[in-house]
Amino acid sequence: MTVPAPRSGRVVILGVAASDSHAVANQLIAHALRTAGFTVVNLGTCTPVAEFAEACARYPQPLAVVIGSLNGQIHADLHDLAEAKRTGRIPCPVIVGGNLSVGSTKDASAITGLHDLGVDRVLGSVAELVPALDGLAAESAGVPVTRPATGPGAGPAAVRTPAR
Repeated sequence: MTVPAPRSGRVVILGVAASDSHAVANQLIAHALRTAGFTVVNLGTCTPVAEFAEACARYPQPLAVVIGSLNGQIHADLHDLAEAKRTGRIPCPVIVGGNLSVGSTKDASAITGLHDLGVDRVLGSVAELVPALDGLAAESAGVPVTRPATGPGAGPAAVRTPAR
């Protein structure tokens, strides 16, 4: 994998959940993130938590780990995420998005379950990703950030301009 030299604070580790082989959205998201100025370490499809942790070791201080899933099996795929975060192997926020549960009916328990596994942010739409990452970058640069509630329909992180 060839990754350009990272710009400080703008490295995003991207991948698709372990049991999911949907590659097209992954590639489109990687392109959009690069266009927005992020350095993307794209691990591709079928990525277990251990590979996200290894990428965090290779690219210290990533802004976020972004995990997509379209097959509805992300809860099982992230069963060891909490341990990886607890031990510091994944030291940054984890953002997930996509089709996060099986079936056409979605309920709040799917999102609660992801938070219980160690997910920091659940996106309702891919359009929320760049603003959420921009909010994390601003926060890491010391700019106060207001975070709305997570979940489908929730807006992206809003950056507040410091008072002068």
